[in-house]
Amino acid sequence: MSDYGNPGEEYEKTRHNVGFRVIDKIAEKLNIRISKKKFDAMIGEGKVNNEKIILVKPQTYMNLSGNSVKQIMDFYKLFPEDLIVIYDDIDIELGKIRVKKSGSAGTHNGMRNIVKMISSEDFPRVRVGTDKPKEQIDLVDYVLSAFTDEENEKIEVAISHAAEATMKIVEESVEKAMNEFNGI
Repeated sequence: MSDYGNPGEEYEKTRHNVGFRVIDKIAEKLNIRISKKKFDAMIGEGKVNNEKIILVKPQTYMNLSGNSVKQIMDFYKLFPEDLIVIYDDIDIELGKIRVKKSGSAGTHNGMRNIVKMISSEDFPRVRVGTDKPKEQIDLVDYVLSAFTDEENEKIEVAISHAAEATMKIVEESVEKAMNEFNGI
């Protein structure tokens, strides 16, 4: 499982780091410590139903997160369908999530980089809605901004749902996760 965001405390609670927060929620649930620095990422390893999983927080900036993902996939000899990418999406309403089996990178530069680096769009993803800016604001400034208190309530619920959806993919199937979590 990989997600991406920007490294550093200043980005910790921003829209762009929602994926990191989902990974933290999964790590907490599975009692996995994300403490190894490897593959230009912080990683933690564990097991779910006797299957090894790796939680990954790339430490490159988001637009280059494919470098880290490719290194891990090459090292562990993984196929694209073994990967689950969790990320923020401004094209989805705040607090909603969308699970997809595969598809294009859309407008997300981090996803574009992953698709380019692994030469495939055929991997599941969990997209967490962060909404488009309501006013005329630079998109970079917007995605690197923190949530308001009101938004934080919605995003916390979405983070929990995204963690549950990701676990549903791992434990059962992407189709079951789509059926259960898309639309809530």
